[in-house]
Amino acid sequence: MANYLVNNLSRPLKIPIRIKYCDSFFSKLIGLMGHSEISENEGIALAQKTEDRIGSSIHMFFMRFDILAIWLNSHFIVVDLKIAKRWNPFYIPCVPARYVLEVHTSQKPHFFIGDKLIFEDI
Repeated sequence: MANYLVNNLSRPLKIPIRIKYCDSFFSKLIGLMGHSEISENEGIALAQKTEDRIGSSIHMFFMRFDILAIWLNSHFIVVDLKIAKRWNPFYIPCVPARYVLEVHTSQKPHFFIGDKLIFEDI
């Protein structure tokens, strides 16, 4: 599983978010389940092969904390974002997405629909 730093090119972050890149079925299914928390500058990226609404949906079963879900298209443009509440069944983006970032809810003020993000190798 690869690790990246995510930054917002539209509104640069003071501290980039360190993410684990999940592209296998199992790693995406598990996601952050079982974690008791994540730090403000950590998260995961769930990657699909193509842009899709259903394929980029997330579930919140067995989650112990709320997250900020940020959906990105193939060009790393934010197409939707929502605070996902623990134990809510699922969340589906308003438009097709290829990536979902799951990060700490405190990051919400730093991201808006239309922002361009970048994933940098660590």
